[in-house]
Amino acid sequence: MEATSATIKPEIKESSKPTRLASIDALRGFDMLMISGGGAFIFLLGGKTGISFIDAVSAQFEHPEWHGFTFFDFIFPLFLFLAGTSLTFSISGGLAKGIAQSEIRSKIFKRMLILIALGILDKNAPMDIFDPAHIRYGSVLGRIGLATFIAAVLYIKFNWTQRLYIGIGILVLYYMALILIPVPGFGSGDLSFEGNLVGWVDRNFMPGKLKQGTYDELALITQFPSLCLTIFGTLAGDILIRMISAEDKLKRLLALGLTGIIAGLLWNGLIPINKHLWSSSFIMLTSGMAFIILSIFYWVIDVKGFKKWSFFFRVIGMNSLVIYLTVRFVDFNASSKLLFEGIYKHSPEQWHEVFNALGGFVLVWLFLYFLYRHKIFVKV
Repeated sequence: MEATSATIKPEIKESSKPTRLASIDALRGFDMLMISGGGAFIFLLGGKTGISFIDAVSAQFEHPEWHGFTFFDFIFPLFLFLAGTSLTFSISGGLAKGIAQSEIRSKIFKRMLILIALGILDKNAPMDIFDPAHIRYGSVLGRIGLATFIAAVLYIKFNWTQRLYIGIGILVLYYMALILIPVPGFGSGDLSFEGNLVGWVDRNFMPGKLKQGTYDELALITQFPSLCLTIFGTLAGDILIRMISAEDKLKRLLALGLTGIIAGLLWNGLIPINKHLWSSSFIMLTSGMAFIILSIFYWVIDVKGFKKWSFFFRVIGMNSLVIYLTVRFVDFNASSKLLFEGIYKHSPEQWHEVFNALGGFVLVWLFLYFLYRHKIFVKV
């Protein structure tokens, strides 16, 4: 059957005007909270309270050196997943309004170029444009832009089941590539830092500077598995858009989440869960976790109507791009020291950095609240 919006997007016909969900903004805000200072604050609590539980939680906010997994590894994958979820609402809404598919693709393509440019600026400021060999081209924002554009093209062209198969197919092919393609000097199936296929491709084909010198987790072929998170996010978005009961939506999200987690853990026996490699097992685990946490936020906020508690997160989530770049170029911790050191200096010295980090985040949130109150929402 020919792929057209009429034949493969029944959810658009069922819900002509998808309603923005507060749960998605709140979950995105929770994610950005971890990125913009919350994660650092929790990490700094480690070894200071004498409470083993807090120390254990703190340890979850540091990336493993290579193989392994902590909760902090989940933060960026969750954002890529939510980018796909939000994408379904914007594209479905645009198609329902009669906007041409070509116009939608063009808009998202321009957004991708802007995010790539902002990502390069973010990773290289102050950037010497006359020395391109020492510019790092891989970036978080660039990955989001590229994944969102490709996921948008797939969303318009293919139905739910086809996109599921595409995502799984990419992960299987990526797994086979890492295991079967020999790396000169190391052979095939070497997943060490020095001998993995990803690093070899980066060293030989990625222009500019690599993050780890001989390797960059945001460079070339890791774009493929990371894209799958956004593809899977569109699957979640379609479920939320469909005119079915909230209970059915929740069941489907939870089923996909549990399946993803189990598949990731089982796949870990063949290829280790590894954020640096964006291994297939890592993608399945984090996508499963994303389905689960989205279902929880959706059920509590949008179904049960408990929204007031989520306001704190929604203020952050509605200006995620602003806060990501602002904390890069504005030193809120320096401002926190100027404003609050006179108070926290009377506490034990080991707590100074903790209170300063907390003060910095308070300033970040107040800045975002100011934007929220004045209805300033910056989107690309």
